Amino acid sequence: MAYKTITKRWLINSLGVILVILITFEIVFAFGIRNYYYGGVRQIANSRADVIVTTLLGFYEADADKYDEYVMELVEGFDYKDRMELMAVDVEGTVAFTSSGFVPGKDEYMPDYIYAMETSGDSGEFIGTIRGENIFAITRLLPVSGVEHPAIRIVVSLSLVDRQIVLMIAAITVVCVAIVCFVIFSSAYFINSIVIPVGMVGDTARKIAQGNFETRLEKKNDDEIGDLCDVINYMAGELGESEKMKNDFISSVSHELRTPLTAIKGWSETILEADDKETVQKGMHVIINETERLSQMVEELLDFSRIQSGRLSIISEKLDIIAEVSDVVLMFTERARREGIILEFDEPEDMIVVMGDKNRLRQVFINILDNAMKYSHADDKIIVSAVADKENVVISIQDFGEGIDAEDLPKIKTRFYKGASSKRGSGIGLAVADSIIEMHGGKLDIESQKGFGTNVLITLPLSGKH
Repeated sequence: MAYKTITKRWLINSLGVILVILITFEIVFAFGIRNYYYGGVRQIANSRADVIVTTLLGFYEADADKYDEYVMELVEGFDYKDRMELMAVDVEGTVAFTSSGFVPGKDEYMPDYIYAMETSGDSGEFIGTIRGENIFAITRLLPVSGVEHPAIRIVVSLSLVDRQIVLMIAAITVVCVAIVCFVIFSSAYFINSIVIPVGMVGDTARKIAQGNFETRLEKKNDDEIGDLCDVINYMAGELGESEKMKNDFISSVSHELRTPLTAIKGWSETILEADDKETVQKGMHVIINETERLSQMVEELLDFSRIQSGRLSIISEKLDIIAEVSDVVLMFTERARREGIILEFDEPEDMIVVMGDKNRLRQVFINILDNAMKYSHADDKIIVSAVADKENVVISIQDFGEGIDAEDLPKIKTRFYKGASSKRGSGIGLAVADSIIEMHGGKLDIESQKGFGTNVLITLPLSGKH
């Protein structure tokens, strides 16, 4: 699942980086603390050696004959014997006596003394293990001659220092382990609060994809995940609404097709059995009207399909939009008279030229005027007008009929949407009209109030402004 992949990636990237940083820090800390403590021991040992050398040189200058006795007294009375060991080295490179009283054998390994002798310097140092013990040793050669003990050596055991270093490294290790544990604990919270909800979002999205539009996500936090839950829930609601509208559309279209087909079939059977001319003419008139309605419905469906697939083409040419509107009004004049509706056209005196597809624009005007007629009653008025400015022409088709509910108005141009109306129609006429006007660079706005009528405003750019 997705959340497992995210968790694995997080463990590799985040936790892996944290572990590398902590390990690197601990290694650097270990070397740093070791150098710090060993440097302190080295500084103290060198300081003691400087004092001893200075003291012995003073003894030598005061009484060279008793120098060796002074060396013995100094070594045996060394004040720091509890912290370090002072040794006197004879001319043969052997430890003659020590502050501890323990004299190592003649085969004692003294790399610091060897280094001092081989480099012809006055000192040599060594840090390492001798006889299983980690030590720091420093040898100083005295610039004197004719004496039995020309060098002194200080040896400091590093056992206590090493123990302190180990304790500090252990302490920092505990801190690092605590940090890792905290990171793991916080990552568990991260997985529970983010990764798992993301997995739930995926599961819910799959259910929605399978057609379960009733499923919803529980919003637990007001953050990005919460916003994502809101979006998924909104999407499910919109898809459910779209599915409902589609089903209503199918039902409506089925009904719309069944009605004229039933009328055509019924009148066809009547005509076959009729003997009088009046019945035949009436039947043929009904068949022609219903056939035209079927044809119009099929054209709407075809146009909608073309719009959805991007295949609807617009053939633009210069045309007088007022002439086109006038022709459409003329087409509905007889129907208006027959239904007792007052149809007025406030026709401008001048031509208004736009770039557009004459047939598509006429289709829009017919659709909107047909809707205005459907939702008007006898003695109602429909006013058609056109007003132009420097950029656009606005064509208004206003009726004073039933009007549209406020809750239906924002969705009235949505495909398949018919609202609570029981009037005939497929529910895609306005969606097709809106798309056609948009393809002309214009816009279609609808203003309506329930019980007071509807005003449809079609805005088109003038020729040369598109």
